[in-house]
Amino acid sequence: MKPGRRPALPGLSAPLVAFVLTVALAACGGSSGSTDVAPAPSDPDSPASGTLRVFAYEDSVTPEMMDPFQEQNPDLEIKTATFDSNSEAAAKLAGGFEADVVEICLDEAEPLLRRNLIRPLDTSGVTDWKNLAFNDSEGVRQDGGVIMVPLSAGPHGVIVNTEAVDREITSYADIFEPEFDGRAALEGDYALPPIAVSALVKGIEDPMNMDEGQLAEVSEFMKENRDHFRSLWRSDSDLVNLFKSGEVVISDGNSGQAKRMKEADLPVEWIAPDEGTLSWVCGFGITSRADNLDAAYRLINWQASAKAQAIRGSNGYVVTNPAAMPLISEADRATADPSSLTDAIPETYPPLYDQWVRAFETFQASS
Repeated sequence: MKPGRRPALPGLSAPLVAFVLTVALAACGGSSGSTDVAPAPSDPDSPASGTLRVFAYEDSVTPEMMDPFQEQNPDLEIKTATFDSNSEAAAKLAGGFEADVVEICLDEAEPLLRRNLIRPLDTSGVTDWKNLAFNDSEGVRQDGGVIMVPLSAGPHGVIVNTEAVDREITSYADIFEPEFDGRAALEGDYALPPIAVSALVKGIEDPMNMDEGQLAEVSEFMKENRDHFRSLWRSDSDLVNLFKSGEVVISDGNSGQAKRMKEADLPVEWIAPDEGTLSWVCGFGITSRADNLDAAYRLINWQASAKAQAIRGSNGYVVTNPAAMPLISEADRATADPSSLTDAIPETYPPLYDQWVRAFETFQASS
């Protein structure tokens, strides 16, 4: 899982059936692949059989998420494997790793698309498609085809210690204020959120599509402020511990992280900043070498169902199926409600991605 974007779930067990790298990495196996639209099953509600190979972030294939699907499809053998980024997934799929379904995040999808590793879906085979939030988000459609079904999202805003900070916090810019010298943190493991946050502070309204001049301006701003930050946090637990120790009183972060801090009795608040909330969106797509298309659609439909979405909502995610909301506890509905991201800025793959990475590496090394 990518630190800071996907809430870390406590007590994660091993993947549901097996980590199948040693079996599936045989490059000679599988077909040459297809980039045609994956045909929908004639009966999407019919139980699937055969073998289904799923390649995803760990939190999408926990027993909690997958056991009910297995019960619905008793004759289906499910094999799961996990990755930490879509770049890693693309490298393994290109090297011969075989999977039917792969999890895709909109800000990471380019390596999968560039290597023709996924194929468009037929949305008529996705039962709840018309009701799903983010189904028209930038990146969901590529060259007119739908590349993934959105299944989870999360807002990236500001987290503040309300006991240590006695004034109202409304902006990403507050993180950079001199009063928080040595007491602020910024994500330090993944280029997109901290650079986009800094761009918004500089007044750039479309941070994911900056030109070279804008990116250079933001890079210089970040270097100038590197010593302002107590820490560049690299994981959810890292950020929680920084707030718990009192070393940090303000940081960028997501609502799921703030939720877990509150559950640990930390006096924090998550704030949607005035500049606009950033948001990641992830979901499932079908690989170009998928064999069991019926089972792939069946899994996607389960993950998009109200029951499965309620599980995601209870774990700190924004759900994509509004029908899940009545099934989610009242305490979790505020963070789960997809309407909370109506005006959010989606994190997408920047056109100048390689330059983003270089700017971020310079920022990391500039202390």
